[in-house]
Amino acid sequence: MKNSFLSIFLLFVVLLSYSQEKNKPILKPYKVGFLYSFGTNENFFFDDLDYTYTTSTYKAQAFFNIGNWKNIDLELIIQPQIQFIKHQLINEQFITPDQENYLEKRTEFTQVKNMNLYGLEFGFGAKKKLTEKLNLLGAISLGFSYIDARTERLAKGFTFIENFSLGFSYKTLKRYELYLGTSFGHVSNLNFQKPNDGYNILGLDIGFSYLLK
Repeated sequence: MKNSFLSIFLLFVVLLSYSQEKNKPILKPYKVGFLYSFGTNENFFFDDLDYTYTTSTYKAQAFFNIGNWKNIDLELIIQPQIQFIKHQLINEQFITPDQENYLEKRTEFTQVKNMNLYGLEFGFGAKKKLTEKLNLLGAISLGFSYIDARTERLAKGFTFIENFSLGFSYKTLKRYELYLGTSFGHVSNLNFQKPNDGYNILGLDIGFSYLLK
């Protein structure tokens, strides 16, 4: 599954970069990067006492210019990623007796679970230059993913990922930028499978990018 997502991403980038019209690329990335995010459901915005959920997310990034509006640069961000997740049900009463095999599920889900999520995320970003080296960035994104284990909140298999991020990038050298920000993420499957209570995560993001031009 991970290799499938990576293959789709590489194919998409190649098609965008090398599709020719009058011997010029239609769209090619102006910047590539890498981002690490640590997220948890336990934070000051929301803290569901029924369960614990933490994730370490690693994203490769490709940035494409798509325009400018009132001195704000607009960009498309493509982000293949893997998330390493730790989950545990705290309140076993969340699994009610009317559910099939509820006692077995309580035993299974109250144990710590380590899971992986493989995803491909498409973001729409806006960048505002604050100084010669400092930029304010915001992005909203949506993607699709695969989670390799079930919990009491989400079935194993196909899911959607949604994300909102806000942060700052700082140009350290001519072609290098560092990023520091925060993000709010949601994982669910739009009721394609049951259960679908999903997860809400607040994260801290640290990134590095390289300008190609």
